[in-house]
Parts: sequence; C-alpha cells; structure tokens
Amino acid sequence: MRLLINKLVLILSTLAALLGIGFLFWILITLSIKGISAINLHIFTADLVDNGLRNLLFGQFVLALIAVVIGVPIGMIAGIYLQEYSYNSKYAQFIRNLSDVMMSAPSIVIGTFVYAIVVNPIGHVSGWAGAIALAIMMIPIVVRTTDDMLGLVPTELREAGVAIGAPKYKVIFNIIIKAAKVGIMTGILLAFARIIGETAPLLFTSGNSEFWTTDLNNEFPSLTVAIYNLATMPNEELVNIAWAGAFLLTMFVLIINLLGRFITKEKTK
Repeated sequence: MRLLINKLVLILSTLAALLGIGFLFWILITLSIKGISAINLHIFTADLVDNGLRNLLFGQFVLALIAVVIGVPIGMIAGIYLQEYSYNSKYAQFIRNLSDVMMSAPSIVIGTFVYAIVVNPIGHVSGWAGAIALAIMMIPIVVRTTDDMLGLVPTELREAGVAIGAPKYKVIFNIIIKAAKVGIMTGILLAFARIIGETAPLLFTSGNSEFWTTDLNNEFPSLTVAIYNLATMPNEELVNIAWAGAFLLTMFVLIINLLGRFITKEKTK
C-alpha cells in the first residue's frame, strides 16, 4: 500500500512539474516569436513618442541603478549589524521577521506607500519616487542575503582576526565580507533582477514620460509601465512595441538570474 501511494505521489508531482514547465515554455515561446518579430533598429534609436524604446530602456536602468545605490549600502549595513553586532537578540529576530515579511509584500503596496509619503506631498510623480520604491523592495532581499552569507563564514576566521589584534570592523570588512562576497554579490544580482522588471510601484511613483529626459524631479520614462500601457492600445504597431519591450526585459532578467546561479555554482565548486 505504501509503495502504491509513493508511486501515485511521484506521478502526480511529476505531472505538476511538467505542467508548470509547459506553461513556462509556452509563455517564453510566444514572447520570443512576437518580440523578435517586432524588434528592429528603429526602436533602439527613437523615443516612445516616435514609436521607439530608447528613452524607456534608459529610464528603466537609471531607476534600477539609483535603487541599487540606495538599497545595497542600507541592506548590507543592516545585514552586518544583524549577524555581527546584534548577538541574536530579540530585536534582531524582529528585524529578520520584518525583513521576511517585506520580501513577500506585494509590490503595489510598496508603491502605494511611497505615493503617500513622497508623491502626494509634492503633488506629482517623479523619478526619485520610483527609485525609492524600487530601493525599498531591494533592501529586505539584500539584508537577508548579507545576514545569511555572513552567518556561513566560520567562527574561526573571526577568532583569528581578533587574535592578531585587529579591530572588529577591520575583521568584518577585510576578512568576513571577503569570505562571503560571492554569496552577497549573487543576492544583489537577484535583487536587481527582481526590481528591474517591476511595474506596480512605478505606476504610482514615476509614471511614464514619452520623451527623453534626465530630470528625475518630474515624470520619468519606464519600460515596464510603458509595456503595461501599450499592451492595451488598439493600435497594432504600439502593441508590437510592447512585445519587443517585454522580450528585451525578459531576456535581461533571465541573463541576470543565470549569472547569479552560475556564480553560486562556481563558488560551491
């Protein structure tokens, strides 16, 4: 009876995995066919106002890079505190639990929060608000990754650094972080891959400009928001631009994820 149940569960789990993989390949194949057919040189040299993606690609990466500049230092410092200075206190456990909750929080909730504290007081959307929303999404991922990776560093390395008379901060930055740098970098790459494809927080915070701009104090171009808007247009040419943008964004996120897994695999070896 137990062998029968085991085989039944194995068959059901295999079918479920194949079903999930099937849907994934269906999405990727459809996206590739429609996206590749819509890609041409014009979309890389023209802005959205001229049916191109140039300003959108630039704007999306600017928002994501600013989010990295804001979120990575804050997340790493918080992770270092939790692992090296908190001594597993109740306060540290509360921060860890809060970080886990934030990681699973819907992105639209974060967008609404930033809208209330940044956009609403100044009266209009801005690139800075969008970058802040993405940074808030990135921070808990970096905190958790840094905390976990530092926790894997052997205690003997810390004791060796203290034994030679090095201050604790030098032990942390010159020994412990160097030992965990591959894992931390992988976490940062995966966090970046997540925020680069977010739409919901930017709908309420940065909006989407059809023109090339570097002014973060006003409405800022965003590829994900543009895809969301263009996909509902009755004009077939605009829908094709959305397919092209979705394909480019998907390929970039896929490459970042594969790079992160490759780094982790090499570190394991």
